Amino acid sequence: MKGTSDTRRQRSGAEHTGKVALVTGATGGIGEAVVYALAEAGTAVAAVDLDPADLAELERTAKDKGLSVTALPADVTSAAQVEDVVAGVEERLGPIEQLVNTAGVLRPAPVLSLTEEDWHQTFAVNTAGVFRVSTAVARRMAGRERGAVVTVASNAAVVPRVGMAAYSASKAAAVAFTKNLGLELAGHGVRCNVVCPGSTDTPMLRSLWTDESGPARSLNGVLSEFRGGIPLGRFATPRDIAHAVAFLLSDRAAHITMHDLHVDGGAALGR
Repeated sequence: MKGTSDTRRQRSGAEHTGKVALVTGATGGIGEAVVYALAEAGTAVAAVDLDPADLAELERTAKDKGLSVTALPADVTSAAQVEDVVAGVEERLGPIEQLVNTAGVLRPAPVLSLTEEDWHQTFAVNTAGVFRVSTAVARRMAGRERGAVVTVASNAAVVPRVGMAAYSASKAAAVAFTKNLGLELAGHGVRCNVVCPGSTDTPMLRSLWTDESGPARSLNGVLSEFRGGIPLGRFATPRDIAHAVAFLLSDRAAHITMHDLHVDGGAALGR
């Protein structure tokens, strides 16, 4: 029995080693945590985001820790840039076996105050960006008959939120797209799953707080906005989300696809 236990530990520690991952939104709170979680597990990570300076800092910090992180600036709203960066990753690092879509924007506003620009920009990143990156990578994965995709969405995809119609709709569309992609790629040995965080301690969450009551309102809920609190009584950390992503990418999740994993402390009440 001891030998079996040791073997399992070795497999768990080595299952990401030698693989190549592409992570979008890599300098955001959750994206950065995913980059580090995968790199610390032995993955060569291509970190993709908009700001070259932020990416360069991420790459420097990671390399100072002995981690394999390569910064590659790109805009997920541009089909040409997405294709170029995916091709560049495969040329520089090797075949992409893991893709994590974390790039996202939030433009909170009541539905009747949403502008056309708010709506289109939200979908351009949160939905069309997932489509562009996923299909560019998945074409390659399908040909090799291996790979795993995880899209980081939100529990707002299944629970209406006051002032978050564009965000919620865009994330719901990203969830549906990723599950459909998983269905069509299952025969090619490619798994596609979704992680739906709830309130997570990131700059995006803090941007919603307008005064000192913000954290308590997010944690405990707001009856007037039909918003429940978090049953576990704490915010998620970016690392909590990264652990879920790493699991779904790993061989431990080898028989899981088209799954929607909520990591929200019970905020969506198990939906």
